Amino acid sequence: MKFRGSTSINLDSKNRLSIPTKYRQSLADACGGNVVITAHPHGCLLLYPSPSWEPVEEDLMSRTSLETDVSAITDLLVGMAEDLSVDATGRVLLSSELREFAGIEKEIMLVGQLTHFKIWNKAAWTEKTADLMPASGKKFEMPEALAGFRL
Repeated sequence: MKFRGSTSINLDSKNRLSIPTKYRQSLADACGGNVVITAHPHGCLLLYPSPSWEPVEEDLMSRTSLETDVSAITDLLVGMAEDLSVDATGRVLLSSELREFAGIEKEIMLVGQLTHFKIWNKAAWTEKTADLMPASGKKFEMPEALAGFRL
């Protein structure tokens, strides 16, 4: 299972996200339709097949909660995590708490991250990626953390 690519999606009138057809079978195979959606510190949401989320959650919970920064991240990622099921037509409900956190109203971008997806408010995604677009006129500089990375 590898989730690649980005897709523009509109939530339906009941605030359900329709998983694109190209991902549905892989998602069903990976988790039988059981997913976890949670908040990400960058202002987006994360959608994981449940079995892929469990090691992430276990790793977080194994770390000390006495450090303020660790505790804050754990509170966000684990505290806002919701166990959800994809319905028979490939839709999953986004709760009001998660939508409010990510500023999602209608238009979203579903962005594959190989093992999971990021769910962005479409305007926030556009703003986040604008500086990477050639038309921005800004020169791209590789972050130091990616020194030596080649495409």
